[in-house]
Amino acid sequence: MFDDDDDASGDNYLKEDLERFESYLKKNETVFIDSDRLEAIIDHYLVNGNYSKAKSAADMAMSHFSYNGLFSLRKAQALGGLGKLNEALDILNGIQTFGIPSFEFYLTKASIFSQLKDSKNAIKNYTLAIDEAEEEDIDDIYLDIALEYQNLGKFTEAIGVLKTAISVNPQNEGALYEIAFCYDQLGDYQQAISCYSQFIDENPFSFTAWYNLGNAHSKLEDYSKAIWSYDYSLLINKDFGPAHFNIANAYLSQEKYNKAIEHFNECMRIDGDDASAYCYIGECYEQLNELELSKHNYKRSIELAPMLSEAWLGLGIIEDLEGRTREGIILIEKALEFEPDNSGIMHVLAGAYEKIAEHELAKEFYKQSLELNPHDEECLSDYIELLTEESPTHAFEVLQNFIAEHKENSIAAVLKVNLYWLRGQREEALHLFSKCLQENDKKAKSIFDINPNLLDDQDFINLSQD
Repeated sequence: MFDDDDDASGDNYLKEDLERFESYLKKNETVFIDSDRLEAIIDHYLVNGNYSKAKSAADMAMSHFSYNGLFSLRKAQALGGLGKLNEALDILNGIQTFGIPSFEFYLTKASIFSQLKDSKNAIKNYTLAIDEAEEEDIDDIYLDIALEYQNLGKFTEAIGVLKTAISVNPQNEGALYEIAFCYDQLGDYQQAISCYSQFIDENPFSFTAWYNLGNAHSKLEDYSKAIWSYDYSLLINKDFGPAHFNIANAYLSQEKYNKAIEHFNECMRIDGDDASAYCYIGECYEQLNELELSKHNYKRSIELAPMLSEAWLGLGIIEDLEGRTREGIILIEKALEFEPDNSGIMHVLAGAYEKIAEHELAKEFYKQSLELNPHDEECLSDYIELLTEESPTHAFEVLQNFIAEHKENSIAAVLKVNLYWLRGQREEALHLFSKCLQENDKKAKSIFDINPNLLDDQDFINLSQD
């Protein structure tokens, strides 16, 4: 929008003009600078974010050249930078657009409305700016319009505008990333895959598109296709750190820990030390049973980000694995301090307390974890198992109450089958087991992991084989 003539045009007078103007500001001396050079001064301040001096220079220009509406526009831009939005808008509303660049006028007005959170008027003025814009500016304005639709929660409309931006300029990486964000908000990862696949058909060397395609596959937990997509991104740009980070996460999800470590390290070689990367490397070494290396990486993570709960949790788990559960609990509780509403940390803490026979504390943390995340099947299974050891009748009552409030946890019915059986209600157990098999065959058969004794019950075996 502005030209900073300091170097771009080789204006040898700008430095001298700036000194004269700043002397005027300090000493309030009378000084005259012609309009073109005043414009260069204002543009210099605007480009460098010195909005206060830009406003002062615009005020001087308006006093000397009141007929020139460009200086009113520049003052409005300076006021916008200073956060004086309504004052800027008042000036814009009073400007006669004749003789000033319409593109700048509409773009400035759109920007002010955007800062005022008035997305509808921002979109209106961005659209008017497109009609006056040079070709190289159009895709960025479409991106601005899409962001306003996002602010309105209209993600489908935003996607349509972003596709237009990309059709104008396939190299607009911002638009590619924003499409991914919109599909995330809509939860429509299949459409994201379709969109990026079509784009790649026409632009096969866009490492950004391959990267976003990988992210969409990851969201659907299709890690093989995600890795395939990230690999293409890295073939095109081997030094693209985010692709190394995300392919490492995909390998971690596939339990390919050495490959994950390799890419996390490559990410840090490119982008520098990263607390999350060290933490995930710690998790990889933990799964490989390389506990000293795991601890080293968790500690390195904490050095970089002392409040990273995942690293504290990892250290606590290592202490537990090495037979120091009480020491581990201290570290797990530290993790919970930094993330007090994390149901996963509460679940781990419950298990640790159960391990040292602090059953009341264990039950309390299981309950808190399930209150935050009633969908957690593993946590519910662990909680009911602990209660069952003490009293199958009490465990049954607790499970019944849980099911009444949270029907969406599908392991609950399978746990109820086991409790029916333990309480001697065999017919009820078989009836419910049959129903569970119809709803989710694989999950229903997990009853044999929950209670291996049922492998000796021919009726249960027969039902599971029908």
